[in-house]
Amino acid sequence: MNLKERFSENCLLFTEDKNLIEQLWSDIEKRYTGKGRHYHNLEHLEHIFTELETVRSKIGNFTEISFSVFYHDVIYSAASKSNEEKSAEFAASALQKLNITHDAVERISKQIMATKSHQKSDDRDTNYLLDADLSILGKDRKTYIDYTQKIRKEYSVYPDLLYKPGRKKVLKHFLDLERIFKTEDFTVQYEGKARENILAEIENH
Repeated sequence: MNLKERFSENCLLFTEDKNLIEQLWSDIEKRYTGKGRHYHNLEHLEHIFTELETVRSKIGNFTEISFSVFYHDVIYSAASKSNEEKSAEFAASALQKLNITHDAVERISKQIMATKSHQKSDDRDTNYLLDADLSILGKDRKTYIDYTQKIRKEYSVYPDLLYKPGRKKVLKHFLDLERIFKTEDFTVQYEGKARENILAEIENH
């Protein structure tokens, strides 16, 4: 199932208005295909869904987590420190048009906000979202290097002098966490390799 079909299927649970669904999808697509989206693009969303499908039976509300995936990076600027807040607001505004309950919109907004600090949550679905979002860190070396190059392109406005210390700080933050991944499934699969990849990147800086 492609992303558009997945999004439409989600929306049809709340509305039969095909024009509204088309408009909401178009807004998402436009954002994720914008200039400068080298990593935080539609491919990133596909990657997250691929990861989440492997643990689908353990996720309490797949509809809500899916909306969180679609909107978690909908607003993204390398120069901004409030992407998650803006993305959560954007999501809330869009989802209200679908007549989704206020509580559901709140939960989705919280999941989006959780991707800012990547701290372990009391909510299991949120932890699966965070882990799927970071799973790229635990991939094979070639995939990881490709990811780091794409991130560097997104931050091309910054010279190495500024980018490298900032990137190092982010990487060290991950290493300082007791566990990068919050769920057992992702820890078993990716934790060791992620730490290996991050250490190698720090050494090469």
